[in-house]
Amino acid sequence: MKVQLIKNTASVLLIVVGINIASHFVFKRFDLTADKRYTLSETSLKIIDEVTQPLYVDVFLEGNFPGEFKKLQTETQQLLEEFKSKNPNIIFQFVNPMEDEKVDKDVLFQSFMERGLTPVNVTLNDKGQQTQEVVFPWAIATYGDKSVKVPLLKNMIGASTAEKVVSSVQHLEYAFVNAFNTVSKEKQKKIAILNGNGELEDKYIADFARSVKENYYIGPFTLDSVAKQPTETLKYLKKYDLVVIAKPTEVFTDAEKQVIDQYVINGGKTIWLMDQVNMEMDSLMQTGENLAFPRDLNLNDMFFKYGIRIQPDLIKDVMATPISLATGDKGSATQYTQFPWMFSPMIYPNSKNPIVSNLDGIKFEFASPIELLKNDIKKTVLLTSSQYSKLVGTPTEVNLNMVEERPEQKEFEGNGNYPVAVLLEGKFHSVFENRVLAFKEASFSNSGKDSKMIVISDGNVIKNQLDKNYQPLELGFDKWTNTLYANKEFMLNCVNYLLDDNGLINIRSKEVDLPMLDKEKVYAQYTTSQIITVGIPLVVLLLFGVLFTILRKRKYSK
Repeated sequence: MKVQLIKNTASVLLIVVGINIASHFVFKRFDLTADKRYTLSETSLKIIDEVTQPLYVDVFLEGNFPGEFKKLQTETQQLLEEFKSKNPNIIFQFVNPMEDEKVDKDVLFQSFMERGLTPVNVTLNDKGQQTQEVVFPWAIATYGDKSVKVPLLKNMIGASTAEKVVSSVQHLEYAFVNAFNTVSKEKQKKIAILNGNGELEDKYIADFARSVKENYYIGPFTLDSVAKQPTETLKYLKKYDLVVIAKPTEVFTDAEKQVIDQYVINGGKTIWLMDQVNMEMDSLMQTGENLAFPRDLNLNDMFFKYGIRIQPDLIKDVMATPISLATGDKGSATQYTQFPWMFSPMIYPNSKNPIVSNLDGIKFEFASPIELLKNDIKKTVLLTSSQYSKLVGTPTEVNLNMVEERPEQKEFEGNGNYPVAVLLEGKFHSVFENRVLAFKEASFSNSGKDSKMIVISDGNVIKNQLDKNYQPLELGFDKWTNTLYANKEFMLNCVNYLLDDNGLINIRSKEVDLPMLDKEKVYAQYTTSQIITVGIPLVVLLLFGVLFTILRKRKYSK
């Protein structure tokens, strides 16, 4: 009996030791989740594999958090462990910035704010007792002498913390892999910001430019030289991979159109942010009323040839962003009240396209509808107004007193869902096909390489506000209502999609089904929950112990 017991024990020990030794040479992780959240995409694996030096990741999600943030912390750690298992050069640690009590909290907050790492105040609820905690939902990825911040918590207007965490977990793989790609690779693609036709000043696109230059070369490009040297201007423009045309207000000459047209025909990517109606919120706030009228930039025939038409109407949407207006005086301070402004639609993406997948609300301002025309170009509607929107023809008077309007449902019946951002892909045909050219060009072509463009019917989508010192604020932040919209993320996604050769943007479409604990239900059934999670396992363990003891006594008492 003893000999057999020794043999069995030795066999088990040999098997365990053998498995442990084999595990040092053969490593395998199994993703048993239904949504395959821990299965990295091919793009991620490719980027991670190209990390040849130590890449350090400092995660600031460490401390006393509510359950939702604990879930975000756990998911972040498990994802980083998956990265490290694929490439040991990825080294990460979790840091609690508040751990050292000797550090001045105000100085700490200021240092984080200066780096763009905005903290979040969260409330801890424990059976009726509430305490406030500060969370830094950020990470820093460092590779050599380059560092980049990684946002771990997505901003979502009106969403609960649990909803934000679910959306953030879906975004984690893209956030980290994009950061790894940024710090580990040198810039290659070049972006031109078009000037010369009354486009937005540099200070109004400063935050966009500052964000884009982390991954791409970016610089201004003027069409002023087209009048004298059109061929040379086109030659230099072709050196850029993407051209951004941000809210032009002056007419394009036929020669300038031909330069842009041939850039597109030769495979150049473009982002058009167009105001088809002349109306500005800044001037309206000063005068209280203004006349909105169509703006002709001499581009209608070009867009028509490419397969779209931007109509000279304004979209009035019940799903609107607020504006802040002075409503009276109280003592020495002016009182401001927020009103919904139906000429400023809040656009919530409903497309599965990776450009807009998992995005929060995007603020538009005096947007126009985009009509899709039939041709060979593939058209994907990225953003539309809500079903409760209608068109207002121009010219028309716009008055701030319109905030007092109370719309009726019948006004919007049979209307709504007007496209305001469209992706065009394919081989475009020149607007000058079978027409007299504006200037002679030996390399002129009626059609050419595959290309892509994104047309947005509101130039203000890319425009950042200025603070009281006339310094640019973050794109999408409205200082009057203290609200951050998803304009910046949308614009960066547009750039990444048009210039992304390795499919990084496609990671954004990954769906994660993350179950969250219902706190209210737990508190309502607190005793029952304790019995199920703590009491029953102990009882089962006790019964197993008693049964094992009885059986053992019976066996060896004979």
